[in-house]
Amino acid sequence: MFPSSPMVDDIPPEQHALVPSFVGGGGKRIHPLPYADSNLPVQPRSMDPSKDIGSYGYGSVAWKERMESWKQKQERLHQARNDGGKDWNGDGDDADLPLYDTRNSMDEARQPLSRKVPIPSSLINPYRMIIVIRLVIVCLFFHYRVMHPVHDAFVLWLISVICEIWFAMSWILDQFPKWFPIERETYLDRLTLRFDKEGQPSQLAPVDFFVSTVDPAKEPPLVTANTILSILAVDYPVDKLSCYVSDDGAAMLTFEGLSETSEFAKKWVPFCKKYSIEPRAPEWYFQQKIDYLKDKVVPNFVRDRRAMKREYEEFKIRINALVAKAQKVPEEGWTMQDGTPWPGNNVRDHPGMIQVFLGQSGGLDVEGNELPRLVYVSREKRPGYNHHKKAGAMNALVRVSAVLTNAPYMLNLDCDHYVNNSKAVKEAMCFMMDPLVGKKVCYVQFPQRFDSIDRHDRYANKNVVFFDINMKGLDGIQGPIYVGTGCVFRRQALYGYDAPKTKKPPSRTCNCWPKWCVCCFCFGNRKNKKKVTKPKTEKKKRLFFKKEENQSPAYALSEIDEAAAGAETQKAGIVNQQKLEKKFGQSAVFVASTLLENGGTLRCDSPASLLKEAIHVIGCGYEDKTDWGKEIGWIYGSVTEDILTGFKMHCHGWRSIYCIPKRPAFKGSAPLNLSDRLNQVLRWALGSIEIFFSNHCPLWYGYGGGLKFLERFSYINSIVYPWTSIPLLAYCTLPAICLLTGKFITPELSNLASIWYMSLFICIFATGILEMRWARVAVDDWWRNEQFWVIGGVSAHLFAVFQGLLKVIAGVDTSFTVTTKAGDDEEFSELYTFKWTTLLIPPTTLLLLNFIGVVAGISNAINNGYESWGPLFGKLFFAFWVIVHLYPFLKGLLGRQNRTPTIVIVWSILLASIISLLWVRVNPFLAKTDGPLLEECGLDC
Repeated sequence: MFPSSPMVDDIPPEQHALVPSFVGGGGKRIHPLPYADSNLPVQPRSMDPSKDIGSYGYGSVAWKERMESWKQKQERLHQARNDGGKDWNGDGDDADLPLYDTRNSMDEARQPLSRKVPIPSSLINPYRMIIVIRLVIVCLFFHYRVMHPVHDAFVLWLISVICEIWFAMSWILDQFPKWFPIERETYLDRLTLRFDKEGQPSQLAPVDFFVSTVDPAKEPPLVTANTILSILAVDYPVDKLSCYVSDDGAAMLTFEGLSETSEFAKKWVPFCKKYSIEPRAPEWYFQQKIDYLKDKVVPNFVRDRRAMKREYEEFKIRINALVAKAQKVPEEGWTMQDGTPWPGNNVRDHPGMIQVFLGQSGGLDVEGNELPRLVYVSREKRPGYNHHKKAGAMNALVRVSAVLTNAPYMLNLDCDHYVNNSKAVKEAMCFMMDPLVGKKVCYVQFPQRFDSIDRHDRYANKNVVFFDINMKGLDGIQGPIYVGTGCVFRRQALYGYDAPKTKKPPSRTCNCWPKWCVCCFCFGNRKNKKKVTKPKTEKKKRLFFKKEENQSPAYALSEIDEAAAGAETQKAGIVNQQKLEKKFGQSAVFVASTLLENGGTLRCDSPASLLKEAIHVIGCGYEDKTDWGKEIGWIYGSVTEDILTGFKMHCHGWRSIYCIPKRPAFKGSAPLNLSDRLNQVLRWALGSIEIFFSNHCPLWYGYGGGLKFLERFSYINSIVYPWTSIPLLAYCTLPAICLLTGKFITPELSNLASIWYMSLFICIFATGILEMRWARVAVDDWWRNEQFWVIGGVSAHLFAVFQGLLKVIAGVDTSFTVTTKAGDDEEFSELYTFKWTTLLIPPTTLLLLNFIGVVAGISNAINNGYESWGPLFGKLFFAFWVIVHLYPFLKGLLGRQNRTPTIVIVWSILLASIISLLWVRVNPFLAKTDGPLLEECGLDC
């Protein structure tokens, strides 16, 4: 309490402007209260008429003296801040002043590091109203559809109704998680003021970067090198930064490319930090078509930039030479510079490898400054072990980094996603290190942005609707889902711990209540407290171990136990070494690191012993009989391990944050040609099918935990959407069948039915328009998303369903295909490159069927006269709806020179012909008539 501050109720209305007040979200003024410790009980104060009414009455001398004293202290506080005076929390006359001045609601260093920005009510309220109206109209629409069957085309009607019901359920799963969209702002200046003051040691938390790569043939070393260079040059204290590169292909080309990259980084990093350039990936920096002299005032910049560009071109030549050399593998395998064989010559059978390139002796740049640590890691692989692909490689990096650096936060990037915003790590720290919200945040997800995408984004590579609409909606519930890259994790959350529970504030009493009421309330609390029993230690599986400020890092578990015994914070249960090793694996060093919530290195005799331990934790048998991949780290069981990993964290009560900086944090490359894009979508959909049949399916897993209801809706939608391909394929086939048979899925529409149909279409378009308004999404992006939803649904999603069923029923596994990353070819040349894949057959067949149906329908109308044109328009609209959605696929099928693979044409024409011939056999163009009845007239002709 601040006794020198006037009570708010004692201040006359004309002087309310002198009293500082806190302003909450939405501009609502919250009644200001004196500063108090919320943990201390509030003692009721009895009313004293001589003091409360007489002495400090409005206009009294005592009141005026108190106001003058308060204003003088505020002026002294204001002057002390301007003069750089002492902290008001220190000793002195102003020690009892409040923690704010008359200009700001709180001191800058104590204000929150981020804030929520709600969507304006003028945009979000109409959007919600349309959703409710659309839901009502959908119910009325289905009432009409069910109550008015088409008897002469009952099968077509039944199929269409089933498909429409499925589409409605899918819409509900997708729509309602977007009910509470929000945006966020970060305050980097406050983060710097609090944790990174100039002239003082930085208090920012250490961060470990993870970069994963597999095949240098599909993931060019130059692309990986640019990603690593952009990481090493980020705007973050170098002693707080480490970069771990996972080479899951054990390629010597990757190792040598990393060696060249570390040497070039000694020149590139100081250049970036000296001139504050963006982006800090050299390939993309030098390709920028902008005025690079803008805002540059240092005279030597032009000279240094030309010299650096020459250095980078020479670096590219060296990398290209390594790539050319790697094209022909020697018969005896690769050998290193010392003549010893390369350990990774056999990709499926090799020992674990770790090489520290930067961060130790020789890790200084050309200006003599320290560089971040750069570590090459290739985990051990042996025949007969399931290595779990990317998820296993990421878990190996988690263990290696815990042994060597043990940063409390980790940021993972794909090898083709470079750091586009050098302050991206600080953006994430505004959430992770925020004392108000940071403790419950498991990860901060950044949106994916891409370079080298054609201007029209033909195949919806940007995925704008998902990243700018769906993810903002999830951020207002429990946070976005993890999308596999561009994500900052809290290490403790990956270890399977539950989120810390929010402590409820102590109950307060009011002095205006009767005394007997207060006594009853207190007696009731004491009575309830007696009933509370401590939970059994067997049921409490998640333990949090907080590192005290003066606690030294431990090396072995016994030392951890001794340190924890004297700690003030009491732990539920006793740390059992055998249980921890069963959970985390047989490594005392790694297990000890998991007990340090705030990270920190472990005591060890020498770096060599740490490296030896790091080699041990990446062994192929280390995870046997442990919780790795089940409860800890990246979760196994699906090729889309990102969805499972984020889902498990949310089930433990954690929340995630969606951060969209003004300058995109990371940028990557996307598949440009149609075949690669469909294969990428196939892999994502197959992962969702695998989760659907796993024990971690959101339909039945995680109830009773910390997962919120609408967040579960989103996860269910993420694993159910591939099944939509079956009704979607049937629905897209119906127009052709209707045109060929002359039947239709609806009876003749009445006026009331026309109203329901028109209302439904209006609501669908209104929902999309309002969504684009509050999310600031362009119409082109929204329409491309709608088109590719149909293209992917009738091709990649359909194949994913069948492959998933084969894997579950027959045990037939599918191979994981790495998406080819962009190279140095002509711009957008990959857009027109055609590669054969069976995924092209279903949509091509649909196009031919609907084209044939349109021709057949028009021919039938011409033969049958004017009356048949009316019913034809509904069928033609239905068919053109399919063709318009498949139009980007048609353009990709034809390519730049209108050349289509013969196999695609043969299969598509064959299927379309079979279906058309079946129709001709059942119902030809000519109307079936029996002709006139001929009777004998009785005349002898």
